[in-house]
Amino acid sequence: MKTPKRIAPLVEDGLVNEVIRQLMSGKEATVYVVRCGDEVRCAKVYKEADKRSFRQSTDYTEGRKVKNSRRARAMEKGTNYGRKAQEEAWQNAEVDALYRLAAAGVRVPKPYNFHEGVLLMELLTDSEGNAAPRLNDIALSAEVAREYHAILIKQVVRMLCAGIIHGDLSEYNVLVDSTGPVIIDLPQAINASANNQAHQLLLRDVQNLATYFGQFAPELLSTDYGNEIWSLYQSSQLHPDSVLTGRFERDEKPVDLKVVMREISDTLKDEEARQMAIAIRLSRERAG
Repeated sequence: MKTPKRIAPLVEDGLVNEVIRQLMSGKEATVYVVRCGDEVRCAKVYKEADKRSFRQSTDYTEGRKVKNSRRARAMEKGTNYGRKAQEEAWQNAEVDALYRLAAAGVRVPKPYNFHEGVLLMELLTDSEGNAAPRLNDIALSAEVAREYHAILIKQVVRMLCAGIIHGDLSEYNVLVDSTGPVIIDLPQAINASANNQAHQLLLRDVQNLATYFGQFAPELLSTDYGNEIWSLYQSSQLHPDSVLTGRFERDEKPVDLKVVMREISDTLKDEEARQMAIAIRLSRERAG
């Protein structure tokens, strides 16, 4: 097929030899099957902001660091340069997440290169060598649904151990290759320790999985892996191989207001005594 304009620089630089066909067009990018030397890979071409339906949200961008202060100021002001820088940061977030997650053993497509706004990565295929289908496009038995759900929950744990939450995980962002589910589409991935929405986004990702697989294995609908995972994470007890139960016991004991008020009163008295001691010491120092 004719080389798309956005991929032409990669052909000129020898990173891509041939564009074979368009694989899919989504809300934020168009993906092509390309030949790179002897290998067949994917080229993800990000759409411009005014041409994609997925809008960046502070829920996702909060906590992302911009090293260049000029770029940061421009992004805050919304100048033309700032909007371009914001788009580049959005794209780089996926590239960075893919490299980080691949190194952590998470099932994501292997990234190869990012050049001129185009991400070159592994082409995932099924057992017959065809492009891997999305999870929502395949029929599941209850047994396979349980198996895939368990695999993806494990991937969510591994992601969080690497400090990342997908933020938009669903059956539409998972491919099924010859060995099982693979997580894709990560430009909105967040830094778990720097984003105030981390807990809620993790819960939503996990609930999306339970809702989808629960159609085939209804018992998954009553699980609470999200809160269990987050509780372990907050207490620094979460590990890539943590054994989960899918249950979470909430502390629903009523608050004893008398105890609370007594603790507040004691704290105030301690503070008053401390301030008094400081005042006496200062008075003595002045007198001396």
